[in-house]
Amino acid sequence: MNRKKHRKKLRVLLLVHATLVPPEDLEDYDDERMPKYQTEFDVKHALLRLGHEVRVLGAYDDLTPIREAIEEWRPHIVFNLLEEFAGNPAFDYYVASFLEMMNIPYTGCNPRGLLLARDKALSKILLAHHHIKVPDFVVFPRGRAIRKTRRWRYPMIVKSLLQEGSVGIAQASLVNRDDQLRKRVRLIHELTRGDAIAEQYIEGRELYVTVIGNTRLQVLPFREITFPRNGNGTPIRVATHRVKWDYEYRDRWGIDYRFAHNLPKGMAERIGTLCKRAFRILDLNGYARFDLRITPEQEIYLLEANPNPAIAEFEDSAFSAHKAGLPYDQLIQRLLTLGLRYKQAVS
Repeated sequence: MNRKKHRKKLRVLLLVHATLVPPEDLEDYDDERMPKYQTEFDVKHALLRLGHEVRVLGAYDDLTPIREAIEEWRPHIVFNLLEEFAGNPAFDYYVASFLEMMNIPYTGCNPRGLLLARDKALSKILLAHHHIKVPDFVVFPRGRAIRKTRRWRYPMIVKSLLQEGSVGIAQASLVNRDDQLRKRVRLIHELTRGDAIAEQYIEGRELYVTVIGNTRLQVLPFREITFPRNGNGTPIRVATHRVKWDYEYRDRWGIDYRFAHNLPKGMAERIGTLCKRAFRILDLNGYARFDLRITPEQEIYLLEANPNPAIAEFEDSAFSAHKAGLPYDQLIQRLLTLGLRYKQAVS
């Protein structure tokens, strides 16, 4: 039986940031505009290939256009690609909450899970309470004096408390002295207009683990970032913003993303169990990616939980899904199905 032929055609409202609506004439991956719209373009065209009807809606700080589109077009589901609202990543759960109030199914994580996981400090407190190892940390609220506490144990990495995608992370983010920490915290405050967090630096292998599902969870094959051995002039072993988004920089320094291999015996099972536990502790659903470090002593530290991670066709989560037997279009269809089932379960 041809499964595609008998798949129900859905009206899908693709919700994106106002500045990320793909231009109608954007078709070629060599187009210099493509990197800006990559995720939105990939998801839109996967939905079209699946036979669904798609409308793209850009949103920034006004919920009215979303309500009007839902009331007028009556989509079966919203594919939610918004990662912020009104320019603030802390408000992404507002949009999911609004979709809940509109009684419309949507892809990705529920509002409570977004709220718990986006805050790097809150998520660590919850995970540590359930005996999952996380780095020690200190939060530095914007607008308050940077006061010394006994918890400053170097080396530490200074990040935004809420921003994702390694925003504000550079080689100078790894600090070893009080003056370095204060300077970097002030920079994060200015750059993100939000709070900063300084985390204990964990030496070891860095893995990215995608989990998909609502109640029945599937852990996808692990991805790993690999660094060359440190030497004079080589970058630190941290996934900085430039490492994540500058392909030429990675090539120059021999940094690579690949599938993890040669893990110690039993480590894959331990990681899978831990990530499922974290997924449920943080009340996530749909899909999420966990960033981990494995120390030379084989301890597993959970660095971050990322609900609704990057879902472009050539991102880690999509690579992992493909290796697990879910080519990109099937992955997108799976996320639609999970969104519809979640709505049915909570109704």
